[in-house]
Amino acid sequence: MAGPAHVLEAANPAFYAAVGGGRRERTGVPLADLMPELGDQGFIALLDQVYRSGERHVGRDARVVIGTGADAREAYFDFTYEARRDAGGNVVGVRMIGVETTQVKHARRLAAEQRALLEQIARHAPLPEVLDGMCRAIEELSPDVIVSVLLADDDGRHLRHGAGPSLPGFYNQAIDGIATGEGVGSCGTAAHRRRTVVVNDIATDPLWDDFRDLADRAGLAACWSTPILARDGRLLGTFAMYHRTPRAPQDSDLALARVFADTAALAIERHHAEQARLAADAREKAARDDLAFLLTASTALAGRLDERQTLECLAALAGPALAPLAAVDVVEAGRVRRVAAAAPTEQARDLLQAHTPARGGDEAVDRVLASGLTEVARRTPTGPGPWQELGVTGYVCVPLVDRGRPFGTLTLLSTGEHCFDGHRIALAEELARRAATAARNARQYAQRAAIARDLQSGLLLPDLPDIPGAELAVFYHPAGEGLEIGGDFYDVFRRDDGSWAFILGDVCGRGAKAATTTALVRHTARAVAPLLDDPVDIAKAVDKALNDRNAHQNNGFVTLVYGHLAPAADGLTVHLVRAGHTVPLLLDAEHTVAAVEAPGGLLGIGIPPRLTGHRFTLRPAESLLLYTDGITECRAAGTGQYGDTRLAEALASAPPRPAAAEILRTIAEDVRGFLGGGRDVEDDQAALVITAVEPTRGAGAGGVAGSRDTSGMPACSRGRRSPVGRRTGEHEKPINWEGRDRGDDDRADR
Repeated sequence: MAGPAHVLEAANPAFYAAVGGGRRERTGVPLADLMPELGDQGFIALLDQVYRSGERHVGRDARVVIGTGADAREAYFDFTYEARRDAGGNVVGVRMIGVETTQVKHARRLAAEQRALLEQIARHAPLPEVLDGMCRAIEELSPDVIVSVLLADDDGRHLRHGAGPSLPGFYNQAIDGIATGEGVGSCGTAAHRRRTVVVNDIATDPLWDDFRDLADRAGLAACWSTPILARDGRLLGTFAMYHRTPRAPQDSDLALARVFADTAALAIERHHAEQARLAADAREKAARDDLAFLLTASTALAGRLDERQTLECLAALAGPALAPLAAVDVVEAGRVRRVAAAAPTEQARDLLQAHTPARGGDEAVDRVLASGLTEVARRTPTGPGPWQELGVTGYVCVPLVDRGRPFGTLTLLSTGEHCFDGHRIALAEELARRAATAARNARQYAQRAAIARDLQSGLLLPDLPDIPGAELAVFYHPAGEGLEIGGDFYDVFRRDDGSWAFILGDVCGRGAKAATTTALVRHTARAVAPLLDDPVDIAKAVDKALNDRNAHQNNGFVTLVYGHLAPAADGLTVHLVRAGHTVPLLLDAEHTVAAVEAPGGLLGIGIPPRLTGHRFTLRPAESLLLYTDGITECRAAGTGQYGDTRLAEALASAPPRPAAAEILRTIAEDVRGFLGGGRDVEDDQAALVITAVEPTRGAGAGGVAGSRDTSGMPACSRGRRSPVGRRTGEHEKPINWEGRDRGDDDRADR
């Protein structure tokens, strides 16, 4: 385009095809004359701006209405306006480059609409809600469209109102019940013909002769109606798209109508199937109610992993569904104990809860526990009890059986006109059977969790030792619900030469195998530590022990950081080796974070690892952080991993001259903030902090031991907890990821 009038000088065939072709396939005229509709849409003003300023303009997914009246169509383009310049650099025109994205836009819109509709159908929403949601979803994305749905009667001869949230109420009421047939508007005709009927101008189309005044009152000028058909060809209804101005449909409109009609057919067919099912269920109401009750009970019972809660849930389910009053008794240490009761009022519940049947007496509970058989009576139970106060007229006592032996009973008590029939007794027995199974599962779960906790506790240090000139703090958070032994481990112990050994690692896998591997690694390291001075040799000994355990079985692999720690005049001497583990981080007194590089391969994979030791001095107020990948690889919903960079930033944000426990508190709080406060993680998390301190700081010879905290919060020194401060940026320092040697010879460089 040339000059301030944007005279079209040249264009490729794609341009002419996009703008409508025909009389527009010409050059030498201003663009505003060729496409006058662009003026009101702001595109001519954009050209003027580029021409005046010479600055490039880029538009993405821009909406353009091309043409006018009934020939108008909606299109979308990615385009660029660039200034054209002469040899002297003066702007002489504008070059436009565009890519039409209309089809992509329509495809996205269709996908979004269909997804919204299918989600409503999938959650089994009522049909009116589904249809109303469909209409509103389409109208939200296409503001110039008004959507209506009519549902066909069983005989297919009439159409009833289904949804039309944006149509006037009088209009919906007037067309509710219209007949299907030729000339009955767009919808009646489409239902009759079983194909789409397009009326671009209601005012002139003969199909609307009987409804033209009604449409005029409602402000409707065009209507395209698509029949909604079942898979077998039956008429289910119609879907209509109205416009307030005469308009012909575009391909995208017809595609949207087809998608909607097909999806609406799914919703309507599902609704019909549901109605048929409900009709059949009405003939068998008792059986359906029983099944629903048992399914609800099973879900409620299975959701509890505590035996007492399971039995309390049993009492709540039984009363009042099966009887006005219900009680659950169990045998513990040879005595009967009432663990739960249900009643209409709190006073009645307290009376029933306070009564405990005596073992060895003439009571139904005792007899049922002895026989394992259900007992039924239309009278008050034998033996003492609050039967008169509660108005009891009969009872059913059902055993709770585990592996063929009763361990408790469910007692149902009737009052007033309530009575037990065979159907209700059978239901009580089935409920008791399911509850007994759930209680056994809860008991086994509790036992397994206790075993896992005890074994995990046995694999970890109860307390960290005191090390002269050092503070230690550890953080341990196992993944899952505690049913399996975690794969992360740590250990700190004294060597014969007065130095200290520390180790933190990760075993491949979980459970008993991980526990045995953890024990093998720790015990091997402790066994050879007095005999070998080089951490590399100790890591190789661990690798040999792992490979020798069972040469013909894949035992998984182990990653770890092992090192020796010894007090020195200027801090702590550290000599460590890293075997395939996450890189340790060093926090110096200026709050600069550096990676401690020590290349090394995995242990226990049958290939001799190539390991390199690393020596450096940890000076007072400097800290060494060891951690497992459960911290850096944890994920929050909808986000990426926590990552090494964020861990380094959290480490750098610790308070000035922090204690070891303060560093762990800072990191744990940042991890919890990243996870949105959630405590469940997919992998175990462990961290060990070693902080060098002045000889006068701490207890004894300067050693301060942190304590283990498996709750996800690092404990303070000596096991005392302190409030956790919120992370701020005032102490954040630049992060050094060079991984350079931290020996004495680089101190001057720093």
